[in-house]
Amino acid sequence: MELKNRLVLPSRRTVLKGFGAGLTASALGMPMVARAQSKGTIKVGFVTPATGPLAPFGETDGWAVDKVKQLLANGLETTSGKYDVEILVKDGQSDPNRAAEVAGDLILNNEVHLIVPSSTTDTVSPVADQAELYECPCISTGAPWQAIIFPRGGADKPFKWTYHFFWGLDEALNTFVGLWNTIETNRKVGMLFPQNADGETWGNKEYGLPVPTQKAGFEIVVPGYFQPRTNDYTAQISAFKQANCDIVGGITYVDDLKTFVNQCAQQGYKPKAVTVAAALLFPSGVQAMGPLGDGMSSEVWWTPAFPFKSSLTGQVSRDVANKWESETGKQWTQPLGYSHAIFEVALDILKRSSNPLDRGANLEAMVATNIDTLIGNVNFAKGPHKNVSTTPIFGGQWVKGEKWPYDLKIVDNTVNKLFEPEQKMILLPWSA
Repeated sequence: MELKNRLVLPSRRTVLKGFGAGLTASALGMPMVARAQSKGTIKVGFVTPATGPLAPFGETDGWAVDKVKQLLANGLETTSGKYDVEILVKDGQSDPNRAAEVAGDLILNNEVHLIVPSSTTDTVSPVADQAELYECPCISTGAPWQAIIFPRGGADKPFKWTYHFFWGLDEALNTFVGLWNTIETNRKVGMLFPQNADGETWGNKEYGLPVPTQKAGFEIVVPGYFQPRTNDYTAQISAFKQANCDIVGGITYVDDLKTFVNQCAQQGYKPKAVTVAAALLFPSGVQAMGPLGDGMSSEVWWTPAFPFKSSLTGQVSRDVANKWESETGKQWTQPLGYSHAIFEVALDILKRSSNPLDRGANLEAMVATNIDTLIGNVNFAKGPHKNVSTTPIFGGQWVKGEKWPYDLKIVDNTVNKLFEPEQKMILLPWSA
């Protein structure tokens, strides 16, 4: 069964009213009168990890697609006229090979005019490679830009067809260091990296987490990388215990971190801080650890506290988060802001294109992107790389909540000064 059916079905249980009261057809320049003749159908391919271990990253994508489809029910007004828009959704299944396969199918067989991969390196990079190979404009988000650009050879030669907006690895790394500088420790950091593209990027000795950590005066311990979904972290825990590391930092996914933390408790290793990218982004991941989730820390991509407005609806982040929670019964999650913003950027590209049915024209519009979205400004003219626009990032900590088991609080604004931290970082309760 085609993924778009699986993604659409849940929302049919509720009456779709758009992103909120401010959502109208006029948000996209659509007149409220009788519909004008369409000049054709724009096809947009959307690839997301809807299933598999990376599914938490794509959890909000289907909901956002439903909202956008309703918004586009009467077509899209562009500089060259009104068009229908068909969004073709494919599940990358958390598998790079599968993501590449469905991307190739969308580009070659469905003949999409724009392809949009979202969330995680394992989804974005293989889709972007297919887009570059088959000359299809590609706009992506949901992975540190260096992890998308460098392994694919973009450091030496900029890409023509693939553009990406997200925060940079350097900013995330400095956020981690910023968090650790706010607490009292022996300044020894044990580093936890998986044997995959993300681990190799975060663990890189030239631009990964070891670099700013050592520069800030921390001592690091880097044992062997672990195999994703392993059941034994004894080697890593033993190395961290022997070196008396007060801090653990790195990148893992939810199941791996849950196993690691439980084994730390079993083996009597109780660091004062565990700051991990990816796994600690989601309420579900923190809740899966039970009481051990209290006080875990991570980078923050987006929260309802972000002060930006949607270019589609005029809503602020809190409005979108509240809408998600009321319709799904689930706590807001960080990718939600980007699930919305990726379509803000994609539709803006098509609106400005001189011919949205022509890939070359869409490429020209993509290169010229400069738009304020729910997650901030996206502008490829600013760099730091020809194919990249960076977005804000903060340091956060999970604490016991009121409405939900845990709430994510911003505790460090070292990298971005958009607003003050909500509270100070505290040591993990188990280390007391």
